[in-house]
Amino acid sequence: MKGLIVKGIAGFYYVKTDDAIFECKARGIFKKDGIIPKIGDVVTIEVLQDGNAVINAIDERKNEFIRPPISNVDCFVVVIAAAKPEPNLRVVDRFLVMAEKNKAEAMICVNKTDLADEEKIQTIQEIYENIYPVVFVSAFSGDGIDALRASMGKKEKYALAGPSGAGKSTLLNALLPSAEAETGEISKKTSRGKHTTRHAEIFEIESGAMVYDTPGFTSFDVIDVEADELQHLYPEIEKLYGQCKYRNCMHIKEAGCAVIDAVKAGTIHQSRYDSYKEMVEEVINNREF
Repeated sequence: MKGLIVKGIAGFYYVKTDDAIFECKARGIFKKDGIIPKIGDVVTIEVLQDGNAVINAIDERKNEFIRPPISNVDCFVVVIAAAKPEPNLRVVDRFLVMAEKNKAEAMICVNKTDLADEEKIQTIQEIYENIYPVVFVSAFSGDGIDALRASMGKKEKYALAGPSGAGKSTLLNALLPSAEAETGEISKKTSRGKHTTRHAEIFEIESGAMVYDTPGFTSFDVIDVEADELQHLYPEIEKLYGQCKYRNCMHIKEAGCAVIDAVKAGTIHQSRYDSYKEMVEEVINNREF
């Protein structure tokens, strides 16, 4: 019997099939082979004579992530707060890079628009609007939620991701109140969010899209990415591949660089280019140790 792992807690996996949701344990062979089932896995389960269910096989994954432990993501919804806490666009870019690396689409959801001024909102839109879909919402007031829900109707599996305090759980509650995702208050002292989601779980919203709710974390680690690979993980830089004077151009300070020219012309935003350079430097430094 085929099914989808929608939740995992303390070694038990909850598998949704066409008929029901089964609480399952994984066969011992998985542990022996170093394989851990993940939320989003399509699996084959068997219901034993004693009524217990076990996972017998895991289908090949489209992609997988370590933190959080999820798989088969079609699109990442990168959730950031427009204010309280202040948006960290470098963190956003790290999420976007990892989405590109793992062949997942991405969209940006800017939450808490009721707390930010128009200039700040416009700046975020100018940076990303020609690269990724950007939706502005207030999970508190409900503004923009219908537009977000409509934009999520075309994909099968979405993962909410973003820094703690961005309001991912509150947003999920707005998309699907019955999810009853835990929410936490923002510390007035630090303006940072508490990690209120303790396990990854998938919910189905009205449009039929499957939405992952994941534990809050600051950013993906840039792992298994080479410095010369990063240019292919920034779509606006990738578009200019092969147009530089030098074939092995890293777009940092080389003469005749089409990317640097595009930054000067304003067709690539300075914020994204600075982000790219910082990430290249980080990857190179990490490889040296």
